[in-house]
Amino acid sequence: MTEQAVPKIPKRILSSVLSSVSAGVVPRIGAPYIAIGRKEEIAALLSDMEQISEGGSAMRFLIGRYGSGKSFLIQLIRGYALERDFITADVDLSPERRLYGSGGSGVATYRELIKNLASKSSPDGGALSRMISVWIDQQRAELAKEGIPSDSERFGIELQAKIMRVMQELELFVGGFDFSRVLVAYYQAYTAGDDDTRSACLRWLRGEFATKTEARAALGFSVSVIIDDDNWYDFLKLWAALVRYMGYRGLVVFIDECVNLYKISHRVSRENNYEKILSMFNDTLQGRAPGLGIVFGGTPQFLDDTRRGLFSYEALRSRLCDSRFALDGVTDLIGPVIRLRRLSDDELLALLRRMTLLHEMYYGKKTRMSDEEQIRFLEIALARAGADSMITPREMLRDYMTVLNLLMQNEDLSFDTLLLRTGMLCAESKDEKPQESAEPSPAFSVADIDL
Repeated sequence: MTEQAVPKIPKRILSSVLSSVSAGVVPRIGAPYIAIGRKEEIAALLSDMEQISEGGSAMRFLIGRYGSGKSFLIQLIRGYALERDFITADVDLSPERRLYGSGGSGVATYRELIKNLASKSSPDGGALSRMISVWIDQQRAELAKEGIPSDSERFGIELQAKIMRVMQELELFVGGFDFSRVLVAYYQAYTAGDDDTRSACLRWLRGEFATKTEARAALGFSVSVIIDDDNWYDFLKLWAALVRYMGYRGLVVFIDECVNLYKISHRVSRENNYEKILSMFNDTLQGRAPGLGIVFGGTPQFLDDTRRGLFSYEALRSRLCDSRFALDGVTDLIGPVIRLRRLSDDELLALLRRMTLLHEMYYGKKTRMSDEEQIRFLEIALARAGADSMITPREMLRDYMTVLNLLMQNEDLSFDTLLLRTGMLCAESKDEKPQESAEPSPAFSVADIDL
């Protein structure tokens, strides 16, 4: 990407990207501006979305070390899904949020997913009420196009009939009867301007009632179920079906930080969570969750550990383990597990140069890092023991952004001086051989890099 080709990026997005990367955090917005590599992985996940949009379902496991780019890829795919008119929901698991657990840790995951429900018009989350209201307004607009006066009695009858036809379809799902009943109550409260009932319906849909008695008191009618630790996944499948009736292409759910399930010390509790993953896996791959895609993000430990990871649960190990015909270094992106490779040296250099451009755009100053110094920075980063295979974009970018910020704020400081003060220049000199040329290695050929 040349300077002339750099698109105009809003200041708030630039600020979010630079501050997030400097702190080692994945930016929630602006991820496409720093996307380098991962073309095969992105293509595989986008192919899943095509399957979901046709009424199918899919599940993937993104496996990589801390800082390897799992969360970044999740946010990138989330943005692509929103642009393609999907509804998305994302959550980071924690000790308080699990897939299964007593005391509300299961339904806490559902609540976070619904809070982060996002659409193209509401990309930052909180799209629940807007999504339902827009759908009702669309049904009204369709009736108006048919020439039915909006103030006539027939208009109200026809509108309710359109809503009820969709609700009857949802009743075929587990929990669908109460789900449909609450949605109808929301529609009636919305058209009548009853904010209290509408708010109570939203609370039920978000899983915020602790008991059926509390729900009945708020809703004004009895329900046979509330969303809880045991059944929240069934309601996720209902949302996937509903959003397709609303005109969206499907629901894509992103569940990150799955290593927190690996960290559960109690074996039975840990296996109950793995049992929930097995249930999701079977539903999505057998087509029992139409319009639903699920992407898990976790570390190699979470998957491969035969004592506490997913491979400790035989039913999952037999489904997720590599085939006997799998070869090291040969990529298979059709299976459910995507193992993130380390970015190539050229891709890492391209990433440094992309961040340099964004830094210059935000601060309006030319950075005092030449192309040769960027190459030297990467060579130093790769010279650390084991870095050739273990280095991650997160740790490299944190260091690089620190260098850019220091050089910008201290005019008397040069890159060589910075290396000298940190002791890296001496270490670099010791590693150099007298016979070696000062030219960069072919792995860092500037001409071959697509910025």
